[in-house]
Amino acid sequence: MGRNKEPDYICIECDTPYYKWIGRCTSCGAWDSIKENKKSSQKKSAAIAGLNYAPIPYSELPRTNEERIETGIDEFDRVLGGGLVKGSIILLGGEPGVGKSTILLQVSAKLANSGVKVLYISGEESPAQVKLRGERLGIDEKSGLLFLGETSLEIILALVESEKPDLLIIDSIQTVRSERSGTGAGSATLIREATSAFLESAKRDGITYILTGHVTKEGIIAGPKAIEHMVDTVLYFEGEKKYDHRIIRTTKNRFGAVNELGIFEMRKEGLIQADDISRYFISTADQISPGAAVFPAHEGTRSLLVEIQALVSLSNYSTPRRTVVGMDYNRAILVLAVLDKQLGLNLSDREVYLNVAGGVSIYEPAVDLALTGAVLSSYRNQPVAESTALLGELSLTGEVRGVNGIEDRLKELAHYKFKKVIIPDSVSVNNDYGLTLIRIRHINTLLEKLF
Repeated sequence: MGRNKEPDYICIECDTPYYKWIGRCTSCGAWDSIKENKKSSQKKSAAIAGLNYAPIPYSELPRTNEERIETGIDEFDRVLGGGLVKGSIILLGGEPGVGKSTILLQVSAKLANSGVKVLYISGEESPAQVKLRGERLGIDEKSGLLFLGETSLEIILALVESEKPDLLIIDSIQTVRSERSGTGAGSATLIREATSAFLESAKRDGITYILTGHVTKEGIIAGPKAIEHMVDTVLYFEGEKKYDHRIIRTTKNRFGAVNELGIFEMRKEGLIQADDISRYFISTADQISPGAAVFPAHEGTRSLLVEIQALVSLSNYSTPRRTVVGMDYNRAILVLAVLDKQLGLNLSDREVYLNVAGGVSIYEPAVDLALTGAVLSSYRNQPVAESTALLGELSLTGEVRGVNGIEDRLKELAHYKFKKVIIPDSVSVNNDYGLTLIRIRHINTLLEKLF
């Protein structure tokens, strides 16, 4: 029979429970990480605790008023769903140097200048470093922005009680430590406890929190996955350092749309919001080379054009390489298999390299047809027809399936002077943009339309 009692010990690094002490965790391999679980002696009976509460009928549930604070940076407000919600907690993750601290300092300064009480707490940079960045960004010396270089959880919470800020920024959650905890800063247990304390403060006092988080080499926020469930909004800062543009992507938002994008341009004076975003990712409509196809992507509430690139070449190896950048690898391999089966395109002796230009990542199935067009174009060394874009999802049988957001995609294509677009036959759309719609039902009719 399984054990019902709370475990007596727990690993402070990975939270694996144990019913007796051992020297090394069998899950994460850490030595001397098994500590007494203090919750085991404090667990309350669910039956007793339930006596203090009574269920509420759904009809009597209170309505919430989402009071928002606009930051003055439209692209940042977009990914938040319209601005900062009072009493919410936001987690912003990204690689080192991508611009997390820069955008937060810009947001803090704009809000402070508008009368919002902002407290910026940094555990990674000294006051002199923050001041140097602020001078580069042109932050007004007379702004009401408050700063503190501190990592102690107890001191931060005490300061919150005394100052009562409207917005509190913690840069970063991995640097927070606690005198009452037996674990070091950055441990899974402490990150969860600190986030829980900030969450309680946010809901109790109506303070908005923004936490920055480090990411692992896999690109996910370091620490327990539970913190992404605890917070209201999760944002990821993306962007290759060799490109000027940066992207903030919403992966969770209790107050707005997910998969929303905010696009910025990195300059010496800071992050500047990009207005004409598609120009970062495509050539002009009449300059498409062999091996390239334009795809109108739909992210959140906006559309943008991206260039799908393919290079198909003879292989010198018994097992040809397949390299995919900016797209789902398994999805791309599936498309290549459909081409082999449905069009007889034998790629067994060819290496295939696939890429999304500009460093952006596209994971929606609607990219399948554009990917197909790029591969066929490279294989035949023939460019796609001038001013033509493609969108549609492929099934394993070669059928071209419908996509969503079709009208927004067509509007973006028309803005960039595209003339024709190959779309699934099943979609219905009001074509008010002067585009020639080329409808196909099956991939076997694509070749005659593509070139």
